[in-house]
Amino acid sequence: CCQQSRGYIYVGPVFAEEELDDSLCPWCIADGTAHQKFGAEFTDRSAIGDGGGSNHLAPQIVDEIATKTPGFSGWQQERWLTCCDDAAIFLGRYGRHDLVAAGSDAVKAIQDECGMTGSAWEQYLAVLDRDGSPSAYLFRCDSCGRFSGYSDCD
Repeated sequence: CCQQSRGYIYVGPVFAEEELDDSLCPWCIADGTAHQKFGAEFTDRSAIGDGGGSNHLAPQIVDEIATKTPGFSGWQQERWLTCCDDAAIFLGRYGRHDLVAAGSDAVKAIQDECGMTGSAWEQYLAVLDRDGSPSAYLFRCDSCGRFSGYSDCD
């Protein structure tokens, strides 16, 4: 997009008419150049919201996530969660070890979202895999610090 060699290439999802896999740098995403030049979006607008905050986000917040924020790949449809009427910070894909290391509030966020308890939850937590399936996707609110997240599998 910018024709500059910066040492980094974005390898996440790109929604555009033109095939742009492995051809955009994070700077062109962040400053909006990739969206302006190619109409590229990086997160499905309909998948932004649903994290305990308002689902009535200001249009500029939805635009920022869809057009100027690198997306991420999941097993199913990715979702960008919200809290306190703003987009939450995506912390990454998490497996069991990562999730436990993030603390009990992070673990509880994933458990609450999937609705499992007791031995079913313990078995599910044991097989969470950052690089495999199932994976957890963890977010944190920049305003209140609350964790939110979800998990999915192939």
